Amino acid sequence: MITVLLVDDHVVVRYGLRLILEAHPDITVVGEAGDGREAVSRTRELEPDVILMDIHMPELDGIAAIEQITRAAPEARILALSTFDLDEYVVGALRAGASGFLPKDVSPEEIVDGVRVVHRGDSAVAPRLLTRLIGTFVRAGPREGTAASAAELSARGLSEREREVLTLIAKGHSNADIAEALGVAVSTVKNHVTNLFAKIDVHDRAQAVIVAYEAGLITPGA
Repeated sequence: MITVLLVDDHVVVRYGLRLILEAHPDITVVGEAGDGREAVSRTRELEPDVILMDIHMPELDGIAAIEQITRAAPEARILALSTFDLDEYVVGALRAGASGFLPKDVSPEEIVDGVRVVHRGDSAVAPRLLTRLIGTFVRAGPREGTAASAAELSARGLSEREREVLTLIAKGHSNADIAEALGVAVSTVKNHVTNLFAKIDVHDRAQAVIVAYEAGLITPGA
């Protein structure tokens, strides 16, 4: 059973999301919050598996709430939602710690799939979309909390093979694609991914792509 917390300042939106999600036997909504500050409190109280987080809210906006929740409950997976699917909002949510981003006009099936995807530890933003977004809005250069250059990646202990895997992740390749490209087993790639995520201090592929761009391992259009 996947437990979900709904966060949106519109009651009717929360009601609709509840109906969509609870139509599926593997998902249950354990609580709701009407703003970012309440979301942080309810996360501590309910310990949901997944949080559906609106971006634009009073008191504390979604991105600020994501940052706080990521620090307080790093095991929770956050799927950001917004009426506005502007690229800067997507990147902002991912940088803050969200595992995915969906515009509110997606189908009910895509909402359900997004919850399941982030729950199992993957990103709900398509790799090609990630590449376009981050290639447009993220530029190589230092940023607090991330590797600022390829040299700093090495300083963090990344091996040459781990840097190679990170570059392929940033190009939108799955673990199976990477295994085929490198001529190794998928399980070996999974081990590399786990190790490099720990070294660059990220918890999913979305954030790893951002680090790869900011480290200059890949450039827009590559």
